[in-house]
Parts: sequence; structure tokens; C-alpha cells
Amino acid sequence: MQKRYQVLLPDWLESYIKFLVDQHNFSFSEVIRLLICTSSLLAITRFHPEYKPDISFEEIFNPERKVDPRNMRKGELNKLMSKIYFETRKAVEFQIAQSETKQED
Repeated sequence: MQKRYQVLLPDWLESYIKFLVDQHNFSFSEVIRLLICTSSLLAITRFHPEYKPDISFEEIFNPERKVDPRNMRKGELNKLMSKIYFETRKAVEFQIAQSETKQED
């Protein structure tokens, strides 16, 4: 389920998101979701080194896509995005569970 939120962005961040929209042919909100997910996944793996997601940052930020991200087939791209969302959800649930466990102690 998705919810609608209003987010205020500085001009430089809006410009960067628009740049990514043009580069990858995504919607503005899709880029924001992907940025939030990848940064959350990175933060959680740094705060909890014992947590090992089933996706690597090398898989997400594949150098071949850096050269021309439009070379990736739409189905392949959707599969990667779904995996990012799924893995981030698992990581977020892990961090919340860890926090609740510490609060009980």
C-alpha cells in the first residue's frame, strides 16, 4: 500500500531527481522511493553489520548500467526494483524488531 506525502526538497535535490528521471525514464516519485530504499538499506547494513541482505550494492549499482542505464530491459529493471523494495522492507523490519528487543531489555 502506498500513501501520499508532501516533501519539501531543496532546489539542488530536485534538480538531481529530475536528472535521474530523465536518465532512467522513471517517474519523479519512483526515483524518490528508490533513493529512500537504497539509502535505508545502506544505513541499516551499516548500523547492523550482522544483517546480510540478499542483494548487494554491486548488484544495485552495476557499472554496466552506469554507462547507459537505458540498455537494461524493462522487465529486468522492474525485477531489480522489486528486489530493492523487498530487501529494504526486510531490512526495515529487522531494524524495528532489533529496536523493540532492546527496549524490552
